[in-house]
Amino acid sequence: MSESPRYSMIEPDAKAPTLKRLRQMSRLLDNLVTIPGTQVGIGLDPIIGLIPIGGDFLGVMLSSYIILEAARLGASRATLGRMVLNIIVDGLVGSIPLLGDFFDFAWTANTHNIKLLEEHLKFPTQQRSADRWFIFALFAGLLLLAIVLVALPVIIIRILLNFFTGA
Repeated sequence: MSESPRYSMIEPDAKAPTLKRLRQMSRLLDNLVTIPGTQVGIGLDPIIGLIPIGGDFLGVMLSSYIILEAARLGASRATLGRMVLNIIVDGLVGSIPLLGDFFDFAWTANTHNIKLLEEHLKFPTQQRSADRWFIFALFAGLLLLAIVLVALPVIIIRILLNFFTGA
């Protein structure tokens, strides 16, 4: 029995509307409002990141949706891996107080991820799409990252409270 070729889980006719929706989501998260007189855009991702403890968690979860849809569109392991790396960088550096907030404005991980997906979709037959176990592992890693982004500030706050109160 020969292995059948891997096909996208989304029909070719549905790729254009899906990609359009992902572009809109990326714009919402990274470049919703342009600062007047500049070409700098601010989206919901850096604003959500300002919320203590849960903001970075929520940002990672929203960004993960783009990766989920990219996997459904048949993105390769390499493409999905680079997309996840963008989110990891965004989440980890974005969680650093003050510095991370400025980084969130400059680093537009979702926009980068849409560009990676579009590049993959231009030449879809060159690379095999990722299998389900690889996609599961990516999302397990992103969930772990999101949990760390919630737990780490709580642990740091607790340590600081113990230090200053002596409890």
